[in-house]
Amino acid sequence: MSDAESPDGPGRAGSGTPPATPAGAGYRTPPATPDGGPAGAPDDALLDALFTQSAVGLVVLDPQLRLVRANSLVEGVEIRAYTGRRFREVFRLDDPDASEQLLKRVLAGEGPVRDHLVRGRLRRVPGDRDFLVSAYRLDGPGGAPLGLLAAVVDVTERERARGREATLAAVRDAVGGSLDVATTCRAFVDALVPGFADLAVIEVVDEVLRGADPPVRPLPPDTPLRRAASGRCDTVRAEEQEQGGDRGGPVGGTRRLPPRTPYALAVGDLRPRLVPLTPETPWLDADPGGARVIAESGAHSLIVVPLTLRGAVLGLVSLYRCGAAEAFDEDDVSLADSAATRAALAIDNARRFEREHVIASTVQRRLLPQTDRAQAAVETAHVLLPGRDSGCWFDTIALSGARTALVVGGVAGQGLQTAIAMGQLRTVIQALAALDLEPEEVFARLRATAARLAEERAALPVGDALQSEPLTASCVYGVYDPFSRTCTVARAGHPAPLVVGPDGTALPLDVPEGPSLFSDDTAPFAPGTVTLDEGSILAFCTAELLPDEPAGRRITHLLAEQPGRDLQHLSDEIVYGLPDHVRSAGAALLLARTGTVSEHLVATWDLAQDPTTPATARVLARDRLHGWGLDEDTVDATELIVSELVTNAVRYGTPPLRLRLLLDRDATLTCEVHDGSTASPHLRHARTVDEGGRGLFIVSMLAAHWGTRHGPGGKVLWTEQELADGETRG
Repeated sequence: MSDAESPDGPGRAGSGTPPATPAGAGYRTPPATPDGGPAGAPDDALLDALFTQSAVGLVVLDPQLRLVRANSLVEGVEIRAYTGRRFREVFRLDDPDASEQLLKRVLAGEGPVRDHLVRGRLRRVPGDRDFLVSAYRLDGPGGAPLGLLAAVVDVTERERARGREATLAAVRDAVGGSLDVATTCRAFVDALVPGFADLAVIEVVDEVLRGADPPVRPLPPDTPLRRAASGRCDTVRAEEQEQGGDRGGPVGGTRRLPPRTPYALAVGDLRPRLVPLTPETPWLDADPGGARVIAESGAHSLIVVPLTLRGAVLGLVSLYRCGAAEAFDEDDVSLADSAATRAALAIDNARRFEREHVIASTVQRRLLPQTDRAQAAVETAHVLLPGRDSGCWFDTIALSGARTALVVGGVAGQGLQTAIAMGQLRTVIQALAALDLEPEEVFARLRATAARLAEERAALPVGDALQSEPLTASCVYGVYDPFSRTCTVARAGHPAPLVVGPDGTALPLDVPEGPSLFSDDTAPFAPGTVTLDEGSILAFCTAELLPDEPAGRRITHLLAEQPGRDLQHLSDEIVYGLPDHVRSAGAALLLARTGTVSEHLVATWDLAQDPTTPATARVLARDRLHGWGLDEDTVDATELIVSELVTNAVRYGTPPLRLRLLLDRDATLTCEVHDGSTASPHLRHARTVDEGGRGLFIVSMLAAHWGTRHGPGGKVLWTEQELADGETRG
């Protein structure tokens, strides 16, 4: 055979002609028999039968690892062309050096090799192949090695099937563990590249990403698809970087599928497509952008699979093989279809969760304060971080006597039911706050409400998924009094607020932790009180912002660094430094800077416990209201309210007796009468012939709000009157 006839040139790499006598030709002449006579024809017939009838491929190598003989099961090997050549010239292996060292160890007597997997390709057969090789040493009469016998089994299809199973297993393991569409798509692409495809792109209908129901087939033309994830192997990435390309554009971009392309056809009839790619592929003219990126990546084989679920189209998966990789076949299409089905189910689950999350977030927002409420003696700012948890809330509640209640809480969990439970607790707290209860008493009554909510959930039918979901909630409630400059705080399974003085010094606030609202613990709630200077900052926040002590120190440090800084800027600065897991979970932060009521807007008188005191109180109130520039109608109504409240205190109360008038910036006039008795007056509806009992009834008709609050020194009976717009104030 001439050099021109050999597929690889001369008989041996680097030599001019093939060997005159093939090495190892003596194997065709059997050795002498034990009695010294020549081996007969039966030995040759036995050897021929072995090589002809063997169910596996057989290869004989001499001690120099050159080919002596091979049977026909080793496809693609031409004995005449390759006899005498080294095995690495006959087989193009992925790692020929390691294979040669393995065979040399067998020749050295280190034992046979059984079922060793080798990957490579035959000289005359295109494409990579997988071989299972077992090698045994052939010993001569004196024990000297005569060569090697290798049994070769082509397990390419088996390994490909195993690879497909591994790919499907990777998809099953990676896809479906997240309820985020982008994370799901990213995991799907990572499971396919590079083991199955060199390049993968997954696109999702834009409306589906926003939680909308997927369109029913066929997908309407011009429907925008958004690139949710893409991935490429290192080889494709290097080729694209050399050419300055990027397959399909960045993640997040949208496109409309060009008509008369495999992409548009796949989402039209919901059938996958196996498409060979060549420069002459006709449909590339209809998709110039796709043609460009296919050329840049060197893709030669394409599978397009629609993402479908129950007849609806969620998106499209495009898989490419590039360069020297083997083209996709029908078995690969079946695998891609199964993987896409798994991805479609996971994406739909994530879509449903996203829709529920959007609804829950909307409900949460609607149940929270819609506007910033200016308080009489407290400046506040808040930040609510949207996230998975939809049960955190904050509140600022104006109380009588220019006091302010500061509330932050959270219901553990996510979804619509969590937001609803949060709204129920917030509404109850607002109602309890209006009763002027102390913080610990607010929680005592709130716990009773929580217990009823838990009972109602436990009473749901067994088939209701909500029935098995436990309720867990925490809350912190504080009341700031600008006259005593104290803040009284109670907490139910919630972190205590952080306190920083006006000079930047962190102040201790010892508040015993009470049980969470839905726990079985019946321990009482104990309050803690701190006296604050004007300009101090209180930081109420959900537990997510304080996962450990360093986080608390960081927030305190930021508050102390610039205590006079704008509160909204301070709260934003705290959020900027939060770790990602906090921002994704959601949290609430409420900052409050304490203040006092201006002296010229407050008037206080200590009164005697005397029958003439009501008349004196009327004169004092009238003079003060005229000084504030209030109109005569307001003065007359207030004078009557003061007279009735002071008369009630003189008749039924005990000393000390005190009258306070407060004009706040919310166009409200507050009247408070304090006495030492703990007995609360009750509103009566007097009969026509009754001479008394109409005092509180008259008060309730003149005042917008009225009530009683109790303290260590007795009680305060208070009223609030809403002033007309434009009324003059001193």
